[in-house]
Amino acid sequence: MDVPAPVSRRAAAAAATVLLRTARVRRECWFLPTALLCAYGFFASLRPSEPFLTPYLLGPDKNLTEREEPKPDRLLVLKVLWNDFLMCYSSRPLLCWSVWWALSTCGYFQVVNYTQGLWEKVMPSRHAAIYNGGVEAVSTLLGAVAVFAVGYIKISWSTWGEMTLSLFSLLIAAAVYIMDTVGNIWVCYASYVVFRIIYMLLITIATFQIAANLSMERYALVFGVNTFIALALQTLLTLIVVDASGLGLEITTQFLIYASYFALIAVVFLASGAVSVMKKCRKLEDPESSSQVTTA
Repeated sequence: MDVPAPVSRRAAAAAATVLLRTARVRRECWFLPTALLCAYGFFASLRPSEPFLTPYLLGPDKNLTEREEPKPDRLLVLKVLWNDFLMCYSSRPLLCWSVWWALSTCGYFQVVNYTQGLWEKVMPSRHAAIYNGGVEAVSTLLGAVAVFAVGYIKISWSTWGEMTLSLFSLLIAAAVYIMDTVGNIWVCYASYVVFRIIYMLLITIATFQIAANLSMERYALVFGVNTFIALALQTLLTLIVVDASGLGLEITTQFLIYASYFALIAVVFLASGAVSVMKKCRKLEDPESSSQVTTA
């Protein structure tokens, strides 16, 4: 049976009225907390005006005066920064750990940023259940455990530090290569966990070694420069390998390049570490030979 037009119109009007009332209630419910937040933000940002603030700061217990200090010379500031920069990086151990910091952080950011694309290629999310978020959480947790355990490692980092960086950089390269070439999502997950654990372990050691060779006033300078170099290298690597204006390579080729990148880091630090160990062995031999000559 057809419903008369007036009845249907009345029902539509009644439904519209109910919806409007509901909307008003919701708006009214949101209005009060919003108003309170706005009022809180306004009053929290209030500060005493200058006529009251100036006498307070010039009080006898504040040790301040109205005399304006001359502005520092910018060239002098840049000269001081440059001298501090040269002084910091003239230390070979600090330079070694800083170079590894910048190079490995660049590669780490690239792998972490684009690993989701690799996993999607290995196991498309529309075909099966994925556990990418869980793997990220597990890798972070295990990395934290490794960082905690590194405090119990007893090793002469001044002697074996570069060799250790070379060995673990090679393991990182192997993990990235396996993640790229083996078409199994679980192997990719395991390789990624190993990759993050090793990096978090080494970056903690590198941070400690850099800080140990610095005064506290130069922390910001060195860590800032290292991070800047890492981000600059990452930007350059992205433009060349990933961006369409560069090579625009496929995701598997990109990860092959990242594995080669970490392998190159391992080779560089292997050579540097071998030279350092040989120099220290010669220094140990020289006192023994001189003592033997003295005794004879």
